[in-house]
Amino acid sequence: YWTPRIVSILFILFLAMFSLDVFDSASSLSDVFVGLFMHNIPVMILTLLLVIAWRYEIVGAITFIFAGLLFMALALSRGSPLMALLPSLIIAGPAFFIGILFWMNWIKKKRK
Repeated sequence: YWTPRIVSILFILFLAMFSLDVFDSASSLSDVFVGLFMHNIPVMILTLLLVIAWRYEIVGAITFIFAGLLFMALALSRGSPLMALLPSLIIAGPAFFIGILFWMNWIKKKRK
């Protein structure tokens, strides 16, 4: 029950860590706020969907599997497949894993 929820929180925090690159000495305060907001749109969407998935596991399964597929499609569209392999493994791999965990939890709950 707790594994997909805890892993998804860690994954969302990992994604939020990438927004820290907006802090540099040349940026104004408004640029930093806009940059943080833009970088954290996927984090906010995944957080909202995690709140829903906390009760309805199928939402978590669909959300994280779709997020992994979306990231892989975006990574493959921007360059060669070989260059997209490592980012896909780092980002899409955990998303697929979390989606599968939510799916297994949903199936287990459905059987009871």
